Amino acid sequence: MRVCGLMSGTSLDGLDIAIVDFSMTNEDLQYELKHFVTVPYDNELKNQLHELMEPNVTIQKVSSMNMYLGELYADYVKEALVDSEIQYDSIDLISSHGQTIWHEPFVNNQEKYTRPNTLQIGDISVLAEKTNIPVIGDFRTRDMAAGGQGAPLVPFADHYLFQHEEHGRILVNIGGIANLTVVPHKSSTKDVIAFDTGPGNMIIDYFVYKYTNGQQNFDRNGDFAKAGEVHTEFLEYLLNNEYFKLSAPKSTGRELFGQAYSQHIWNVGEQYHLTPLDKISTVTMLTAKTLANEIIRLIEPYEVKEVFISGGGVHNSTLLNYLIDLLPNTIRIDQTDVLGIHNDAKEAFVFALLGFLGFNKIPNNLPSSTGANRQTVMGKIAW
Repeated sequence: MRVCGLMSGTSLDGLDIAIVDFSMTNEDLQYELKHFVTVPYDNELKNQLHELMEPNVTIQKVSSMNMYLGELYADYVKEALVDSEIQYDSIDLISSHGQTIWHEPFVNNQEKYTRPNTLQIGDISVLAEKTNIPVIGDFRTRDMAAGGQGAPLVPFADHYLFQHEEHGRILVNIGGIANLTVVPHKSSTKDVIAFDTGPGNMIIDYFVYKYTNGQQNFDRNGDFAKAGEVHTEFLEYLLNNEYFKLSAPKSTGRELFGQAYSQHIWNVGEQYHLTPLDKISTVTMLTAKTLANEIIRLIEPYEVKEVFISGGGVHNSTLLNYLIDLLPNTIRIDQTDVLGIHNDAKEAFVFALLGFLGFNKIPNNLPSSTGANRQTVMGKIAW
């Protein structure tokens, strides 16, 4: 079965498209990544998406953008195949994560009408109509209905595909939010655990946007962070955020570490009389430090020997160097390329996998990472 996986993350930088061939023989999965491309969003669309996360956004705007993104994703899928050897009519299924504009796993349970909730837009019915291909999407809500947080979902694939015979592995993804999966070795009695460690690129991107007056929206190669200095007191202030004290499973997003929070801590940096480059350097260290703190805590109990990194953060060499310096030199640190999946393609690949399994009625969530009460089949289908 040929599946087109679509992923647009919290960084709001574009749509990742992965074409993957799957087959299943006696519960043994075979897969091959056939094509991968990222279609970047233009600045106008990025700004429109950012506005959807403002407190005063209208329901009309959210509803309209839901339909628009369905059309846009359809166009992007068609465009992505023009320069490839993939025939459009060879695609059997599109599996779309959608664009998260709200994710609220923790709520006040005393309020009658309040429930844990999540919202991804990019309507799958529109996408199915415009592509004439069946679409599976809206994965997270089923996990939430089963008592989970609807996130993180990538750890299911980490366990499914990358478990080692003899030692534990940690798989890290640094997108807008950073998360990790701890995969015990096959003879271990421990469960897989996974959670969001905190901000990944999200705050860094905002600080770069502020520093460059909107001319740039990410730290290419980590050059800005490298030119600044980490400020210890400011870093300690940032590390005092209550999220970092929560136990797993836990998940977060733009609601906590988005524009409002980023603007607040940018202003706090002024109190320490920091240069913009020092601010960028310090929030880059924040991502590295919060990841490293969790990794170090998990190494011994899970017999971890290897850490593999994917996501946009792998292109920030300063961030990677910070992380490497914080971790024991006995741990192998590499990128997921060596496991056969392109660093940038991993999340789109994972949603292709979740879609393939969901379409075939095979459970595709991981309760030990999301906190769900049971395994279930995630995804709604638009024929």
